[in-house]
Amino acid sequence: MRLLIVNPNTSQGVTDRIAAAAEAVALPGDRFTTRSAAFGPALIVTPADAAEAVEGVLATIRAHDGPVDGIVLASFGDTGAEAVRASRPGLPVVGLAGAAFAAARALGGPTGIVTFGAQLAPGLREMAEAHGLGPRLVGVASLPDGDAGDPSTVQERCAADLARLSREMAGQGACAIVLGGGPLAGLARAIGPVVPVPVIDGVQAAVGLLRSAVTERRAETGRPRPEAATRAG
Repeated sequence: MRLLIVNPNTSQGVTDRIAAAAEAVALPGDRFTTRSAAFGPALIVTPADAAEAVEGVLATIRAHDGPVDGIVLASFGDTGAEAVRASRPGLPVVGLAGAAFAAARALGGPTGIVTFGAQLAPGLREMAEAHGLGPRLVGVASLPDGDAGDPSTVQERCAADLARLSREMAGQGACAIVLGGGPLAGLARAIGPVVPVPVIDGVQAAVGLLRSAVTERRAETGRPRPEAATRAG
């Protein structure tokens, strides 16, 4: 499976984390190309940031000339999803929110979100509601304002606090925890052993969702058309 994974933010450190999280669930023969947006904000927080990031995402996708089976937009705003689908019709395109919340729905029960910046919480709540998790959302827990710092190093500095928030969210009734934000890519595997419920990594969920889509597409293209099968019978 050949995937193009685009970080809509321009932080190379975050892009490296996203790439590592994806490679951790790669299968033999997979080829993942992970790139930052060509230009735009280092971290998407506001709607204005998101609007600016879309053009950078599209520029990165236009610059990639290799074959791909699907595209991952590695932000929880699913930044640029509509524009990317319009530019690459027929190609599966998945954002982190869509993938992570699909995984949460599949697990069933109430879901909690844990993130690293309080300024991100409203947008994450909106995305959960947009993906049908509103009635099942226990809450969005975050580090206090000012504690996030450089998003590319937040995992090293705040892993213990993020694990504690995840345990507290589980204690409030969450049956699964979604880690909100590309900078937390790969953290689920690290803190999962100390959290009593499944911890969902959006990047890895997106790879899994695209794997299912690509496998189904290949199966469909390999099947005989109904009229051909009729004639053969």
